[in-house]
Amino acid sequence: MIPPIPPPTNTSGPGKLLDWTQLLFCNCIWASQFVLVKLVESEVGPVFTTAFPMLLATVLLIPFVWFERQRRPQEQRSRVRWKDIANFLIIGALGQVVAQLFVTWGTQRSLASNAAVLSLALPIATALMAYCILSERMTKLRWLSFAIAIAGVVVASGADLRQMNFSGRGYMFGNALIFLGVMGSAFYNVYSKVLLIRFSPLEVLLGSYFAACIVLLPLALAVEPEGFLRLSSLSVRGWLGLTLLAVFQYCLSMVVFLKVLTRLDATQAALSNYMIPVFGVVIAWLVLRDHLQPPTLIGGILVLVSTLLVTVWEERARATMREGSEATQNEP
Repeated sequence: MIPPIPPPTNTSGPGKLLDWTQLLFCNCIWASQFVLVKLVESEVGPVFTTAFPMLLATVLLIPFVWFERQRRPQEQRSRVRWKDIANFLIIGALGQVVAQLFVTWGTQRSLASNAAVLSLALPIATALMAYCILSERMTKLRWLSFAIAIAGVVVASGADLRQMNFSGRGYMFGNALIFLGVMGSAFYNVYSKVLLIRFSPLEVLLGSYFAACIVLLPLALAVEPEGFLRLSSLSVRGWLGLTLLAVFQYCLSMVVFLKVLTRLDATQAALSNYMIPVFGVVIAWLVLRDHLQPPTLIGGILVLVSTLLVTVWEERARATMREGSEATQNEP
C-alpha cells in the first residue's frame, strides 16, 4: 500500500516563475534527446546508448548526493529500508529503463512524426497515474489546459501529422516501443513522489539510476557487447553525444525536474511536457536549419498558454481560496 502523499509546498510570485522557467529548461533538454541519439546511433546500439550515459550519470551523482547528506542533520538523513529498496527497483526498472531505453529503441524503428504524436500521451498518462497512485484531483482547469495544449501541438505539427504513418508494418513495433516509453516516463514522474517523502530529489535520482544500471548493464553486455569494445575507437561526435546525454539528459535535467516536483503536483509539472514537440522544432531549426513556419509559432504560443494556466493561474486560484478560507475562520 502506497503511503499518503503530502501536499506540494507550492511557492508563489517569483518562486512560481522560477519553477516554470526550470520546467521549460528541462523540456528543452529532453527535446534535444533525439538529436543526441542521432550523433551516436551509427556507432553503437540503442541499449548501449542508454546504458553507458546512465552509468556515467550515476558516477557523477554519487559525490553530490554524499555531500548533500553530510550537510543535513543526522536526524534528517533517512536510512534505506528494504521497502525503500523495493521502491527504487520498481522506479528504476519500470520507470527509468522503460522510459529511456524504449524511446531510444523505438525512435530508430519508427518516424519522428510518430514519436512526436505519441509523446502527447505523456501528460494525460501522468494525470491518470497521479489520480490512481497519488489521488490528485483532475480539475476543470487542467482539462481545459489539456485541450489547449493538444490544439497547440496539432497546429505546430500540422505537416508532420499529414505525414504520420501508424499502419505500416515496419513502424508498428517502433510505435509500440515509443508508447511504452511514454508510459514509463509517466510512471516515473508520479511514483517518484512516493520516495520524495523520505529522500531528497538527488537521492531518489541516484537510487533509481542504480536500479536501472542493474538492469541495463547486463542487458547491454548480453545483446550489444560490441558497444564496450568500440569505446576506444568512438569518434568525437560519438563521445560528444554520449557525454551530453549523461550530463544534461540523465543528470542535470532530472535533478531540476525532481526539485520542482516537490513543489508542484505531478500533473502540473507533466503539463509542461507539451513544450517538448515545440522545442524539438526549434532545435531542429538551429541544428538542421529547418525552416520555422508560422503555424509552429502559433502552436507554441498555445502550448505556452496551457502551461501558464496550471503553473500560475491555478496556484493563484488556490491562494485566493486559502485566503478566503482563513478569513472565514478568523471571523468572530
